[in-house]
Amino acid sequence: MRVAVVGATGLVGTKLIQVLEEREFPISEFIPVASARSAGKTIRYKDRDYTVITPEQALEKKPQIALFSAGGNTSLEWAPQFAERGCYVIDNSSAWRMQAHIPLVVPEINAHSLSPEARIIANPNCSTIQMVLVLQPMQQAYGLKRVVVSTYQSVTGTGQQAVEQLFEERTGKPATKPVYPHAIDLNVLPHIDVFTPNGYTKEEMKMILETRKIMGLSDLKITATTVRIPTMGGHSESLNVELETAFDLEDVRQLLSQAPGVILQDEPAENLYPMPLTAHEKDEVFVGRIRRDESVQHGLNMWVVADNLRKGAATNAVQIAQTLIAQDWFEANN
Repeated sequence: MRVAVVGATGLVGTKLIQVLEEREFPISEFIPVASARSAGKTIRYKDRDYTVITPEQALEKKPQIALFSAGGNTSLEWAPQFAERGCYVIDNSSAWRMQAHIPLVVPEINAHSLSPEARIIANPNCSTIQMVLVLQPMQQAYGLKRVVVSTYQSVTGTGQQAVEQLFEERTGKPATKPVYPHAIDLNVLPHIDVFTPNGYTKEEMKMILETRKIMGLSDLKITATTVRIPTMGGHSESLNVELETAFDLEDVRQLLSQAPGVILQDEPAENLYPMPLTAHEKDEVFVGRIRRDESVQHGLNMWVVADNLRKGAATNAVQIAQTLIAQDWFEANN
């Protein structure tokens, strides 16, 4: 399997390479790709150094799978060119997610939306991925009436320059290349991505629209507030869910403990609940603080945490690739 990682030098690209290696993905030729500015650098994979090449050079190597994490503009320009060469592109940007003919995939939920003809596959937003993994068993058992989500998102979701801004501010220095409109250390920014005409940010609208698409619930009542906080290790979410039917809390805990890709951490008397520090470098989504919302009928509160660079990005993309290679599509089409 010839596999290209486009955006190999970035935070998510680096994590993609790590996850490919950890999962012993079957690669016959590893192809690290980045912009011309980064071409010529070396990337280490499985105890061997590889030279980073440009997208033009990567096309000539005819990869069978390309994992893109290089931003929306790069994806819009290059993903179709890779796809035209018979490559399956798994794209981590928001460029293709809401296009009707593009599968938007969380393998535990909607792997059935993949097909041999769909050569471009969208990896959902990091915050959406961890949320839908918890919502799916609730929908199947009780039905979802309304979802309200507030996020507490790590600076790693913005990229390496945001991490540098946080740590420069923490040492008392002004940020060399600030990426936020305000200081992030000792602060909270209710502002992720750009504001849209309806007053929501683009990140909030991603969570709303992507959740409906992934779960096949076009009329789901859902609203979001997304917030950037000065943490590392993962994103956290406060989920308030109104279900269609009555539920028992122990049944809910049992459902979530058995849900694929989910780990239940819900022992408040023992101070056990999900946190970014303990979710860091884990592939699972952690859920806890499960309790009734006594202000509405069939209301439920949950706290959900996941490593945004792993299940929120790299791990989910590699899981999509693993789902692809389990099919016979490559022998038939390459």
